Amino acid sequence: MNLELSEEQTAVRRLAEDFVAREITPYAAEWDRVESMDRSIVRKLGDVGFLGLTVAEEYGGSGGDHLAYCLVTEELGRGDSSVRGIVSVSLGLVAKSIAHWGGEEQKRRWLPGLTSGELLGCFGLTEPGTGSDAGNLTTRAVRDGGDYLLSGTKMFITNGTWADVVLLFARTGGEPGHKGVSAFLVPADSPGLTRRTLHGKLGLRGQATAELVFEDVRVPAAALLGPEGKGFSVAMSALAKGRMSVAAGCVGIGRAALDAAVRYAAEREQFGRPIAQHQLVQELISDIAVDVDAARLLTWRVADLIDRGEPFATESSKAKLFASEAAVRAANNALQVFGGYGYIDEYPAGKLLRDARVMTLYEGTSQIQKLLIGRALTGVSAF
Repeated sequence: MNLELSEEQTAVRRLAEDFVAREITPYAAEWDRVESMDRSIVRKLGDVGFLGLTVAEEYGGSGGDHLAYCLVTEELGRGDSSVRGIVSVSLGLVAKSIAHWGGEEQKRRWLPGLTSGELLGCFGLTEPGTGSDAGNLTTRAVRDGGDYLLSGTKMFITNGTWADVVLLFARTGGEPGHKGVSAFLVPADSPGLTRRTLHGKLGLRGQATAELVFEDVRVPAAALLGPEGKGFSVAMSALAKGRMSVAAGCVGIGRAALDAAVRYAAEREQFGRPIAQHQLVQELISDIAVDVDAARLLTWRVADLIDRGEPFATESSKAKLFASEAAVRAANNALQVFGGYGYIDEYPAGKLLRDARVMTLYEGTSQIQKLLIGRALTGVSAF
């Protein structure tokens, strides 16, 4: 793998840096305080092409490779993980799934709007009783003539109250486990669908996270994404790439922690000199720097494998596992550098730590990643 960025990739990174400085950094702290952000950010993300990365231009996408996608998600994660989540879900989990699994009519209907920011998508997999055990979800899709009736509840759905389309996973067959699961593209304004914003989150507070309740929501058979009964394959293929996006966002959190800690250590004086001159503070900062670089290299390896058409799922789990845990360490070390000031929201360390913590939970907990890696290495399933 050549670690030198191309001119196009360098330009994309610079564009993302400028976008974050202009549209995100000045507002991130306030979005966190009020638990909401300006929805106009979605169209702005679309206007600069970030919601269309890796999607073919014929469907409104902006093309590019997966390393460029990682560069953008890293910068967005550095600015505000809540904004990074909008892109990771609507593009990474929903639009890319439609591009891979969808029929031509589905691609024409949904992809131009999703890539432009005119529309937003959410990923309806997690339920109140099935998080890591997603294969045993209980939302049902019952055939009714040429339609399906959808009933069930989804929980912790990023973009849930903002989304225009839900990529919903529901049980169509009587088989236990993942074999009876199918995927559907459900318009969010469908009668019988109720959405409720979840407030009081520890982190990602600017992001629209929701509970979705489906009560006999009627969709045509044409809403199926992929074959009936193959929904779990749709979900797992989306999450395998999605973990790369989360890892890249975690690199961004680590970078933000490093930048903040270095700046503060140069300014803050104790014992008659800047704390940057104290060796134990230097140790905290060096630990952050090593974690950031290691996490980035693991993430870039996943992007390289995807772009070369090689198997990547295990490497994606490794990157997500390491980068998410590293982001927590980085933010925690940054807070230690800030000392008591890190504990108030005038400074960024507390928000970084709160945002980092959920990264070890969603799109597969750290424990699930270890199980996936262990199964790949031994050939023995732990489930």
